[in-house]
Amino acid sequence: MSNYIECTFELAPFEPFHEILIAQLSDLPFESFVEEEPVVKAYIQSEEFDLKLLDSIDLLKSDLVTIRWSHKEIEKENWNAKWEQSFEPVEVGDFCIVRAPFHESKPNFTHEIIIEPKMSFGTGHHETTQLMIEGMKSLKLDRKKVWDMGSGTGILAILAEKMGAAEVHAVDIEEWAAENMKENVQRNDCKNVYTYLGDIDWVDGKGEFDCILANINKNILLRQFDTYIQHLSSGGNLLLSGFFPSDVSDFEALLDQYKLVLRNSLSHSDWAMIHLQKA
Repeated sequence: MSNYIECTFELAPFEPFHEILIAQLSDLPFESFVEEEPVVKAYIQSEEFDLKLLDSIDLLKSDLVTIRWSHKEIEKENWNAKWEQSFEPVEVGDFCIVRAPFHESKPNFTHEIIIEPKMSFGTGHHETTQLMIEGMKSLKLDRKKVWDMGSGTGILAILAEKMGAAEVHAVDIEEWAAENMKENVQRNDCKNVYTYLGDIDWVDGKGEFDCILANINKNILLRQFDTYIQHLSSGGNLLLSGFFPSDVSDFEALLDQYKLVLRNSLSHSDWAMIHLQKA
């Protein structure tokens, strides 16, 4: 079992720079984040950590914010215990609730998703996951084929099945994430969600999908955009998140080239989600 490095960043001011810091750290091998104002804690496997990694974090060099940081090695099981202590249920209107097994069940939600809060960025607390869930409300997934790329804990894949999808393929490049989403799929008694360890090349030979979900980050999404469109069926829906509202224009610039229609755009706490449809 790998140990982890916990990097603690104390920011002054905290708003809005904590979200910018997380976005920049997300481009590195950091796997998870916990926000406890005025502190952001970031977690990375010990063998992946190098102090030189932080040289690429532009915010650490900014005059607009003061950031004091430190790091220490922790055991994975201690991290999980700490994560459980801070994990709270996530509610998206009355459409969906994401909770842990140790939380009491709540009625009056259309969908309930139960996840074991392990090492994952997708536990629902982060605004991008919530935005994706909000964006999925408008989808008609009954008997549809869905691909969830960068699935993490599997929240979006599980929700897709609960919304009626006949076939959901959840893919993540991280081994721990693939294991975690498989556990969560079983925990939610999903019958039509298939989990995989793999990168974007997984999709080769898999045909077309009625819906593609990808909550990653701007740079990776733009690099993989052509692949998404190639595997999106005519009239299919593509939901993307993991970027700032100011980045939406980068995706809008691709609409004509790929014959896409912008169906929806949502933002919350400096994060954005877009819903595109293939003509």
